[in-house]
Amino acid sequence: MDGMAVKADSQARRSGDAARLIAYCTCPPGEGLELARELVRRRLCACVNILPGVRSVYEWKGEIEEDDEELLLIKTRRERFAALELALRELHPYEVFELIAARLEAGSEDYLRWLDAAVGVRSVRAQ
Repeated sequence: MDGMAVKADSQARRSGDAARLIAYCTCPPGEGLELARELVRRRLCACVNILPGVRSVYEWKGEIEEDDEELLLIKTRRERFAALELALRELHPYEVFELIAARLEAGSEDYLRWLDAAVGVRSVRAQ
């Protein structure tokens, strides 16, 4: 890694990126907007991107199933994840819904501060 990349990597780690998550959740077509609005309204996430036209293939109750779905990309923080899951248990139409998350490794400082503020968490500033 060159010097600039090392500095950027160091700043990203100090800015608390490990606590930020991108959660993935699928839902039936037409359901994503209502779910997204409610999750943002409850300050469980900063933003939800709704990707229509996802085709899922999966095993359910011994059968191979295929469904059209929407994929929700939910930007949140680790400390909001349990509440996010509880809200989806309440709101989501599926008996067993997909909710998985990956650590957000890096992002622009302005966006990350906005994400933190949107979910009611004060950012840790890079030094």
